[in-house]
Amino acid sequence: MACTKLGSKSDAFQRQGQAWFCTTGLPSDIVVEVGEMTFHLHKFPLLSRSGVMERLIAEALEEGDEKCVINLHYNPGGAKTFELVAKFCYGVKLELTSSNVVYLRCAAEHLEMTEDYGEGNLIMQTETFFKQVVLGNWNDSLKALQTCDQSLPYAEELHITKKCIESLATKAYTDPNLFGWPIMEHGPMQSPGGSVLWNGISTGARPKKSSSDWWYEDVLTLSLPLYKRLISIMESRGVRQEVIAGSLAFYAKKYLPGLNRRQGASESSSRLMAVGLAPPSEEDQKALLEDIDRLLPMQKGLVPTKFLFGLLRTALILKASSCLSNLEKRIGMQLDQATLEDLLMPNFSYSMETLYNVDCVQRILEHFLAMDQITGGASPCSVDDSHLIGSPSLTPITLVAKLIDGYLAEVAPDVNLKLPKFQALAAAVPEYARPLDDGLYRAIDVYLKSHPWLAESEREQLCRLMDCQKLSLEACTHAAQNERLPLRIIVRVLFFEQLQLRTSIAGCFLVSDNLDGSRQLRSGFVGSTEGGWATAVRENLVLKVGMDNMRMRVSELEMECSIMRQEIEKMGRTKGSSTWGNVSKKFGFKLKSQLCSAQEGSVSNQNNGNAKSEMAKERHGKHKKN
Repeated sequence: MACTKLGSKSDAFQRQGQAWFCTTGLPSDIVVEVGEMTFHLHKFPLLSRSGVMERLIAEALEEGDEKCVINLHYNPGGAKTFELVAKFCYGVKLELTSSNVVYLRCAAEHLEMTEDYGEGNLIMQTETFFKQVVLGNWNDSLKALQTCDQSLPYAEELHITKKCIESLATKAYTDPNLFGWPIMEHGPMQSPGGSVLWNGISTGARPKKSSSDWWYEDVLTLSLPLYKRLISIMESRGVRQEVIAGSLAFYAKKYLPGLNRRQGASESSSRLMAVGLAPPSEEDQKALLEDIDRLLPMQKGLVPTKFLFGLLRTALILKASSCLSNLEKRIGMQLDQATLEDLLMPNFSYSMETLYNVDCVQRILEHFLAMDQITGGASPCSVDDSHLIGSPSLTPITLVAKLIDGYLAEVAPDVNLKLPKFQALAAAVPEYARPLDDGLYRAIDVYLKSHPWLAESEREQLCRLMDCQKLSLEACTHAAQNERLPLRIIVRVLFFEQLQLRTSIAGCFLVSDNLDGSRQLRSGFVGSTEGGWATAVRENLVLKVGMDNMRMRVSELEMECSIMRQEIEKMGRTKGSSTWGNVSKKFGFKLKSQLCSAQEGSVSNQNNGNAKSEMAKERHGKHKKN
């Protein structure tokens, strides 16, 4: 710690309870009261150094007081600082440090301890030490700034606060390696105060890594008003936005208990008390939250999405409505980076209509969609489905669609979640954003299971949200046997499942024909080996087993459709109208003709499969003879 010494006299002050006595052999002729402390001193040393004390002593003598009593209602730094001032007046050895120089400088200004009252007076001594020593390094500037809050208004009038902040701002955005001091991470060259020693001299250099965030932890000791001024000056000087955002996040995590979901408020408060800081009140937390939102740059990706969700949860708890809208917009800008855990925010409103805050998620999604349209995000419409599904680099809108479907499945069991609210959130995702509707089908199924009292019309209205053509084969199989779905939806699912199976079988035959043709061409030019024929036989066997399984599934579907058609015809006869014809016209297909064509196709496919296996056996026998 940088310091200097004044005077050479030994200590002549003694304390007795709440009083200080100067033991110089002469009786005290003046009493100075500062707060609850009294100082029994002598007039001459005080009036010879201070203009204020000279006037106050003269006024007391004019009133004829035998025992001169002076009450200093205000003194920067309180009784402890006046003790140092009195010792300086008596010529007692005095130490100036970065922790007391601001108090002494302000007290000297208050008491008018100028050069008119003695050469080398306290104003000149403290001002020189402040400029030459304190402002020269990071540690001393930070410690001096921490004391400015208790030295108002003199610290502001003397521009001490501004000079400290400017010194810190200059050093914060400058590479520590350019300070001209040796920077090291650890070792014997480090002083007990934390700075690096160079030939036994404190350099003020911090033993930190030379990354841009080396100063984050140091400024945590600043009060919020001083910290805001530091950030504002750094921003005006062109410090990078990501550096400022990182510091704001670091500061918020320190003083907002419970910001991290995995860390409770009590744990955060205990950590603050461990370093000598009192946990902030709710009003202080609310003010800090609003200031963080105001200072945080409105730019995507500057801070993690999880941190923004933590701020949003805290704002909901503290009822900080002024910053809710901004936080929702910030999250909406980078919603594709969120997780399902982030979205599951409890509902803190008094009404408690739903378990989770679905309305907030709805607004965040709207902000994301609006931003996606402005930025011209890539639409999956222009991307081939086979390339999009299973691709490691999905578009942001596709990631958000998958996230919202997962969120819907999580909130669906809530019996208080109304159907319009569930539908509104599900329908807000554009249709092109979902390559498959399996996630949406799962959410709808969970909602139907948790709300069995829904009418048939409401079930159909809900199921219209999903596209049966975009269900995978596994989802179609599950939906065909799902008793919770309306009958019309099941019929559509069965139809599209049958189309998918027929398309798959046709694709298998096409692959098999291509393989046979390519092998025949290769055998005409290059002599095949025994291992190649064995591979071909195995591939044919695998294809045959796969086609057999698909034929069995098609047969099962045809049986189910036949039974369903009989039931619908029975229902139609009871009503005196052909219900089956109406259903066929409604869905735009003739199920009967489709079933017949499927049966014919299955028989022809079976004959083709047997013929191909016999041809493969013949080729294998000829190869052995050769």
